[in-house]
Amino acid sequence: MTTDVQALRTRLRTDLAAAMKARRPEVVTALRTALAAVDNAEAVDLPQDLAAANSEHVAGANAGLGAAEAERRELSVGDVRAILRSQVAERRTEADRYDAHGRHDAADRLRREADALGLYLA
Repeated sequence: MTTDVQALRTRLRTDLAAAMKARRPEVVTALRTALAAVDNAEAVDLPQDLAAANSEHVAGANAGLGAAEAERRELSVGDVRAILRSQVAERRTEADRYDAHGRHDAADRLRREADALGLYLA
């Protein structure tokens, strides 16, 4: 992972903590969702031989030293920003749908979330 990506993740996490302390629920929701999306994008597919393995206690689980360790994809700053752009676009699209159905309060909340994430794209 490059230092630019690490710096962006650190900024997102630091801002999440600040938003939690400031009790800004829209910002907290937006940042948590964005961080989860980045984490999901770093996940790699499970190899077939591991997918079929079983432990004696849990189906599909592996036992032993390092069983919980998995390589992660390395994302570029562009990848992370693309994820954030997608998060912003999804919120704006849903906000328009809520407006069309007269749910202006929910639409405004989604737009505030999109605005909070948009700050990381500048």
